[in-house]
Amino acid sequence: MSRTITVGLDGSSESRAAAEWAAREARLRGLPLRLVHVWEPAPAPMAQAPLLGAETQQQWTERIPHETAEGLRLRHPGLEVVAEQRDGSPGEMLLAAAAEEAELLVLGSRGLSGIGGFLVGSVGLAVVAHAERPVVLVRAGEQAADEHETDPAGIPSAATPYRPVVLGVDTADPDEAVFAFAFEEAARRETAVRAVHAWTMPPYYVYGLAADPAFGAEIAKQENAALSEVLRPWRQKYPSVEVVEDCGGASASVHLVAASREASLVVVGRRTRPAPFGPRIGPVTHAVLHHATAPVAVVPHD
Repeated sequence: MSRTITVGLDGSSESRAAAEWAAREARLRGLPLRLVHVWEPAPAPMAQAPLLGAETQQQWTERIPHETAEGLRLRHPGLEVVAEQRDGSPGEMLLAAAAEEAELLVLGSRGLSGIGGFLVGSVGLAVVAHAERPVVLVRAGEQAADEHETDPAGIPSAATPYRPVVLGVDTADPDEAVFAFAFEEAARRETAVRAVHAWTMPPYYVYGLAADPAFGAEIAKQENAALSEVLRPWRQKYPSVEVVEDCGGASASVHLVAASREASLVVVGRRTRPAPFGPRIGPVTHAVLHHATAPVAVVPHD
């Protein structure tokens, strides 16, 4: 079977937003969209409890992928949409579906307050931590116009150009997979890549032990030069993609979350190297997942 854009579906508002985003992404890539709904059987005591009405919960959940698929076909004419239901643990089933044929797995995240950020549930975090494919988290309420610049009257519109794709850059350990994903997404959207790199001063400088007041300026100059060097081959490979360098001395997660407010997509990496306590997402990616206001793509890399 051909590659697909796969989305996990559970009938919630966040999963519906994820399905709409996945449909738009599938159109950009020219790929089919696959909806995967996982039915997790209830424990025996609950399964034996009397149910109200003639329709069982399983019968009701079987309607979710079918009705969602029909709606997506109407809203996105020409898009191939397939729907399937699987039985078992949601995390395990979604990981299996992604490993089979997905170019990309899309999940929803529930919106909280502006202060609290967004909530990525245990299933979403487990999938992000273990997936071998890129995973995109889409917040509840995400709409197509959110990815675009406002029109001349200041009104959100899906007819205006896309906002930039924000790329989190670690100049000490850049990975080709993360850069390639971000630049490909920007090229599809005909928009810019905003490369965000944050750095911190050495501890002895922070605590006032630096002898040279110009030391901070020199560090900033070096970090800017490192970012430019890392981006140089990607500028050559994607000459049509504008690259905006955003380098500053701040927390990486704070910098990326701030940049997400004017982004169509935020792209960050996740190392797949073995860790003592199992797969990890990493503190920066974890913070971005919970607080970014744009969809976040997590790209696994060595």
